[in-house]
Amino acid sequence: MGLVLHVLLLALALPGSQSFQPLSLFGRSITHRQITETAILQKTTEVCRAVATAEGREFTEPRRLTASRVQRACFPGDDSLLSGAQFKAAIIEIYLSNAAVDVVYVLSDPHHFDGESFAGGRSLITKGVASVKAGVRRESFFSARLTLGTICHTLQDFYSHSNWIELENKRPNTNLLRADQPIGNLADENTPTCRNCIGENCKDNILPAILQQKILTSGYFSLFSPLKPAGKCSHGGSLDRTSTQDPVGGINKDTLSSKHGHRHRDAANVAINATMELLEDIRGAAGENNFLRLMGISRSSVLCFVIDTTGSMRDDIAEAKRVAFSIIDSKKGTRDEPSAYILVPFNDPGVGPLTRTTDSNVFKNRINGLTANGGGDLPEMSLTGLQLALTSAPRSSEIFVFTDAPAKDTHLRSTVIALIESTKSVVTFLLTNALSARRRRDSDDGQDQEQRFSSRLSTAGNALYQELAEASGGQAIVVTKETLPQVTDIIVDSSTSALVTILQSVRNPGRPDNFTFTVDPSVRNLTIYLTGTSTTFSVSSPSGRSGTDFIYSILETTEGPGGDYTLKEGRPQAGGKVTLLLSVVGGDSPTATEVFLVEVSGSRVENGSVEVVGDGDYLVSMERVPDGQFVILLKGVDGEGTRVSQGSFQRQSLTKLMASSVAVTALVNSTMEPGVPFSLPFTVMTNGTAGTYTIRARDDSGFISSFTPSLQLESGASARGSVE
Repeated sequence: MGLVLHVLLLALALPGSQSFQPLSLFGRSITHRQITETAILQKTTEVCRAVATAEGREFTEPRRLTASRVQRACFPGDDSLLSGAQFKAAIIEIYLSNAAVDVVYVLSDPHHFDGESFAGGRSLITKGVASVKAGVRRESFFSARLTLGTICHTLQDFYSHSNWIELENKRPNTNLLRADQPIGNLADENTPTCRNCIGENCKDNILPAILQQKILTSGYFSLFSPLKPAGKCSHGGSLDRTSTQDPVGGINKDTLSSKHGHRHRDAANVAINATMELLEDIRGAAGENNFLRLMGISRSSVLCFVIDTTGSMRDDIAEAKRVAFSIIDSKKGTRDEPSAYILVPFNDPGVGPLTRTTDSNVFKNRINGLTANGGGDLPEMSLTGLQLALTSAPRSSEIFVFTDAPAKDTHLRSTVIALIESTKSVVTFLLTNALSARRRRDSDDGQDQEQRFSSRLSTAGNALYQELAEASGGQAIVVTKETLPQVTDIIVDSSTSALVTILQSVRNPGRPDNFTFTVDPSVRNLTIYLTGTSTTFSVSSPSGRSGTDFIYSILETTEGPGGDYTLKEGRPQAGGKVTLLLSVVGGDSPTATEVFLVEVSGSRVENGSVEVVGDGDYLVSMERVPDGQFVILLKGVDGEGTRVSQGSFQRQSLTKLMASSVAVTALVNSTMEPGVPFSLPFTVMTNGTAGTYTIRARDDSGFISSFTPSLQLESGASARGSVE
């Protein structure tokens, strides 16, 4: 059994939380999620207003700020579902990273400004801001968002865990963003700061002298020990053992029911303004356009080509250049003009160099400079090239792979599938042998047209490409040297910013079947693709009401009282329960009514329990995860619907998901620094087959010096290893 340790999974399961509630999707208290999303929406609106003014355009601010409304205000006339979905997805990435701090760093005082750890907390913020700015400069927007979410949590906790609000400060502490300025009049370790609460009443437990002298303090917190310095305030709450030692009680303002819950809304409002100050600081360094890209606001997606440059591709490269130039020119100046371009050439044994640019002329020059040589007709390093593209392109990208040979590096199959699942990118393979595909679409005169690319049977090598394409929601299409020019239409269809998926299904082996799907009035240019051999089909009676699209994240529940939700990294547990955070974007106030997990190659369907969170967000609970590959199917009604009517609109996730009986958890307890040895402990747990599990660890910078080569596992048990 082989196990690839590919990503760092942030999931240290410890009980409870000790901050503004991370997500707490229901309730009256203001959460980290609401604080973060409100600040992002307000600041993004400000930036879009500034951009419009600079361009001489009018800007109409939405009466109520949501991701879809703000995106439409930023780009009026752009009805692209992609833009709204990317903005919403970026917000979710940031606030789920924010929520993870209460799981990964629950024992770290500086991450929460607990125990008067003001210097440590500010250091985390200022270093984190520098990291975000560096990520933006490198165009590593996803990693920058994760870091941004983490430091937002620490910054927001300052106002809930310290006495900044009790000192009657109405504005944020700007010096938390400035490493060279004093944070405030800090209490020293020997200065008493609190007195006992009177029963459950803690409104006046901060010593009057502390308030009069404007001395800054924060509460101490521990899950395990009641010990704290004499006379010091505690955080408070049922999980804080220090709150049982004199002075008893606490000063946190995390919720309305906290010890200082009477100042909860004051703390939350100042935290929103502080988060906006943080975003403004990043905006000043990044500039307007890159700030909007960090927030996921852009008109279109990235165009990414992965091209085989071995000798046998000589004619194909010439045609690939023509296709690429045609695509670039056809999109230039339109709403579908790519926001960036990525090129990854691969040969044998070399891969790269990767080119990433926002300039279409630079991209053209890089493609024009490609030459075919070496490699022969042997299998090539196609998966290595695809892996580089998946790790370099933004999430939800469209990636097109041109090759004429099977993969040599098939050991990367599991890694590539895991990357496809985590990035939700769509991969389409354009092959010069082995698969057959027919494409059927409506012509301008309403007549069906059919184009045949090939009728050759697939080989084992191309079956892998077919599997990867299906896993991503893409296609594996064979073309001859003569029919390669027709690929232009496919790429144009696949890379439009308004593309949605209504249905995708696989039958292997093939068999007669009926597929029912709903087409609503918002759908234009409906295209049906069938891939296989000897496909005979008919299409009849499309009808429906209205449409939209959706994005999703897999969550896991934190343990302990008042358990909340954090992002689930990796695959859900086979046969277990799963929770989805589903966000509906676009449309006219659409409502999700039903969510299903549907087996890709079977008939099993799992129905979910749907709860409304607000602003197009839904919490979906599934009692069981299908054993094989599955997709998420959404049904709902449009904003004009007066009753729940099944099938008013229907959408399906592109990416195929899969459950796993193995879970890998990385226990991150320190920060990687240049030149300093770093240990990453991890655990592996299985509820499947017992035995010896092989560990493989990889990174693209040569940092790894050693790692645990294998682990012996029993079913239902776990074992620990490390990467050095």
